[in-house]
Amino acid sequence: MTEQLRLMAVHAHPDDESSKGAATMAKYVSEGVDVLVATCTGGERGSILNPKLQGDPYVEEHIHEVRRKEMDEAREILGVRQEWLGFVDSGLPEGDPLPPLPEGCFALQDVEKAAEPLVRLIRSFRPQVITTYDENGGYPHPDHIMTHKITMVAFEAAGDPDRYPEAGEPWQPKKLYYNQGFNRQRTEALHNAMLERGLESPYGEWLKRWTEFERLERTITTFVPCADFFEIRDKALIAHATQIDPDGGWFRVPMDLQQEVWPTEEYELAKSLVDTSLPEDDLFAGIRNN
Repeated sequence: MTEQLRLMAVHAHPDDESSKGAATMAKYVSEGVDVLVATCTGGERGSILNPKLQGDPYVEEHIHEVRRKEMDEAREILGVRQEWLGFVDSGLPEGDPLPPLPEGCFALQDVEKAAEPLVRLIRSFRPQVITTYDENGGYPHPDHIMTHKITMVAFEAAGDPDRYPEAGEPWQPKKLYYNQGFNRQRTEALHNAMLERGLESPYGEWLKRWTEFERLERTITTFVPCADFFEIRDKALIAHATQIDPDGGWFRVPMDLQQEVWPTEEYELAKSLVDTSLPEDDLFAGIRNN
């Protein structure tokens, strides 16, 4: 049944697909699963986070086109398909008090209307499994929270012929997961392993400030073994050159240590219309043999 398995990952910006669940997607692609990334915005208001490209006039002036090309490269590396939902990046507001969000941005859209293009994509692609962010967005970026909102609406509506009747033939996905790769268990395990090797850990400050992240501890239900695909994940992430410094903290933990100490990517099963036993090691558990 592998040829019939389809996975959709719904993300807010180009680069999110490479930092959240990328090794999982590459693993499933290697098994013949059809994987589609739905990208809600173009990342137009994203800051240039790679110091090597900061101040580059071409990049600054053409950030939308540059990020689209980065997404094309990452998509090829991961072996996935990708579609744009067409919304405009909201940016990450900073300051106290926070400034208002820009007019017309993704986070200010009506949720029911904004879910329509995702419903349409679900009905055309027909995934059994969808992954996205939890209600906090993974971290409280307005576009991540909005991505969660429209995905929840679309998951419920896609199979209902009375909702969005112009958006294609109904299709009901079977399972919905939240990405939970940035979890305390993983962070502590890698931090301790680095110290045991006599290496400087990039996670010390993270752990000290964990409670400041406004994140409740989540229930991780699913650990997908995908260590063989961590290198592909990193290549895809580096393809987003405006967002990722290849010499930065993302890559300070040696690959062999990651693969040995924490060889999985983690998810929280949010909705399931099939029977499954927890914990799982497969997003398609309960689906493969039905």
